[in-house]
Amino acid sequence: MSDVGSRESSLVATFVELTDVLVDDFDVVELLTYLAGRCVEVLGVDAAGMMLASPTGTLQAVASSSEAVRTLELFELQTRQGPCYECFYNATPLANVSLSDALERWPDFAPLALDAGFRSATALPMRVGNTTIGAMNLFRSARADLGVADLIAARAFAHVATIGILQHRAIEAVQVINDQLSAALESRVLIEQAKGMLAERAGVEVEEAFERLRSFARNRNRRLAQVAEGFIGGELALDEILEDGPARSALRHGQVGEGRDGTLVDP
Repeated sequence: MSDVGSRESSLVATFVELTDVLVDDFDVVELLTYLAGRCVEVLGVDAAGMMLASPTGTLQAVASSSEAVRTLELFELQTRQGPCYECFYNATPLANVSLSDALERWPDFAPLALDAGFRSATALPMRVGNTTIGAMNLFRSARADLGVADLIAARAFAHVATIGILQHRAIEAVQVINDQLSAALESRVLIEQAKGMLAERAGVEVEEAFERLRSFARNRNRRLAQVAEGFIGGELALDEILEDGPARSALRHGQVGEGRDGTLVDP
């Protein structure tokens, strides 16, 4: 299959899965984390991140494809400069911005992004009509621009995320929207605390700790924030989380089988 055909298939698969997710009582943080990961897999970017605005209008990092880009986005918010920050407050997309050419535009952010190995950035507002609730960051380590097809797909991802959040549970009022965004941001705090605790206690990298929590939540059809809260509060034990690692997740989803001795094998 050609690269174009493969990308088209990946896009179709993504939107089919999103359709299934959006009809249920979904977790906003999990949705945005999933989309950030799919952006990396489908769009040919090296990192992606999602930011949401709080009810007071303050932009906050909610989901990212890696810890590296999450750290970069936190710095972006701290310095109040960078592609996602500018995109959100101007409600205007930024496409294929060369970071080396943006040293005067973003004097604090651009050097750090370059040091992190990124060469270009794209930011798209999460907006429907006059309502802008956040923005999506896309970073590439190569200077080559994202093509038209990839930019269209990226806009579609941002639009789907926005529609999903705004329509979640048949949102009918601004206060409901604000309550949901507040809950998503509060969930993010719980999740960050839980993955930090898990990483420290288990002696693993923070990214692996996060994947352990996600795997545990998915396999038990529970919200990620609920699992994080349970772990922080002591209702969920460390061993219980760790024994449900990526391999066991693959078993549950039929990607591997289990032999008589309990080992994992190809089905």
